[in-house]
Amino acid sequence: MKQIVSIKKTREFQKVYNNRVSYANRLLIMYIKENNLDHCRLGISVSKKVGNSVVRHGFSRFVRESYRLNKHLINNNYDIVVIGRANAKDKRYKEICSAFIHLLRLHKILNK
Repeated sequence: MKQIVSIKKTREFQKVYNNRVSYANRLLIMYIKENNLDHCRLGISVSKKVGNSVVRHGFSRFVRESYRLNKHLINNNYDIVVIGRANAKDKRYKEICSAFIHLLRLHKILNK
């Protein structure tokens, strides 16, 4: 099984933020930037406003799983950064996955 390629360095997050292409809904904020790679990379940022470390880690797992299950629908060559909002604290996987797909549609990077 292939692992998800992730964005980990602050400099890489800043490049995506500085591109200023973002959409948001009540649970998530998503920034995207084209990259010169042949695959997508995912970065997840969750502040302490969302909850304690257990809640933040659970949220990150939900976002990562949403990406993994829908990776075949996403156009390649993008860096995607997802930021969790405080409203996402008590949400279940289905709601977060739905919000994730909604933002991918707004960015028009879904293959359909």
